[in-house]
Amino acid sequence: MIILNRLVFGAASLLLLLLALGLVWLGLGDAWQAVRSPDQSGADAILDVLGYVIVAIAVFDVAKYLFEDEVRRGSERRSAAEARRSLTKFLSTIIIAVFLEALVVVFKTAREDVALLVYPTALLIAAVVVLVGLGAYQRFSATVEEKVGDDDAADERRDAQPTPKRRPPPRKKA
Repeated sequence: MIILNRLVFGAASLLLLLLALGLVWLGLGDAWQAVRSPDQSGADAILDVLGYVIVAIAVFDVAKYLFEDEVRRGSERRSAAEARRSLTKFLSTIIIAVFLEALVVVFKTAREDVALLVYPTALLIAAVVVLVGLGAYQRFSATVEEKVGDDDAADERRDAQPTPKRRPPPRKKA
């Protein structure tokens, strides 16, 4: 079952990697067509490519996360701190991608119709909410890790110490 699990996650991460490369290729193709077409703006083409590349980076990071945590490591036992760091790296990349995509959409929308700026603003607010949620997760999990880590270390020290032999109580002389 472990091998099947690794194969499935390996195939999924490879597919995501190929899709990320496809997004970059598609963005570059659209930009090339926009540059060759006299009726389109070069700035719009660059913003489109930037949007494709940002999404491709996020998809690539998901593929990397799946490969590193599910294929390479498998079901190895990990510490809570290691899992927290891994999740934080993953979410940080996604948050950055959402912020960048929101900025790209803000610039594109501001050039076309300022009345539509509500939607990119909502995307920015959603990114801020996810960022605050990640900060709260970091804070709470670090606090729990400190408490549980101390308890685990005390248990390990207690288990490592040899148990003292009990001496029978001294006999009273009559």
